[in-house]
Amino acid sequence: MRAVVVVASNRAAAGVYEDTTGPLIVDALRDLGFEVGDPVVCADGDPVGTAISAAVAEGARVVLTTGGTGLTPTDLTPEVTRPLLDREVPGLAEAIRAAGIAKGVPTAALSRGLAGVSGDCLVVNLPGSRGGVKDALEVLRPVVVHAVEQVRGSDH
Repeated sequence: MRAVVVVASNRAAAGVYEDTTGPLIVDALRDLGFEVGDPVVCADGDPVGTAISAAVAEGARVVLTTGGTGLTPTDLTPEVTRPLLDREVPGLAEAIRAAGIAKGVPTAALSRGLAGVSGDCLVVNLPGSRGGVKDALEVLRPVVVHAVEQVRGSDH
């Protein structure tokens, strides 16, 4: 199964610093048996939506984004993700926020990340911090393969 990681970061896209969240996600997906290349790093907003759309069109079964889920004016990942979704999976996004809060990170409640299905692809918005990504991966690790299989109607 093919997966794509999309990093939403104006500064990383401009070369101001190197993203460190995308590689964490790539490693986790590879550990779960997904075929995944290097993260796609792009500026916040419409480029993120374009990257998600391209991944879905190219047959990705899962797209995990990181960044752009907060409250700053450039945090637009949920806004560009929502129109691409055929169905939302709110429990995943809620569980990711709850995991951060449970670890004593009250700002996890400010994440506006979404999860849902676009065609045959599961799309999940993860926070942009390394800690938030690690917490999100703990939530996703035991369910993401099952979820991806279910999207195509696999029996459970």
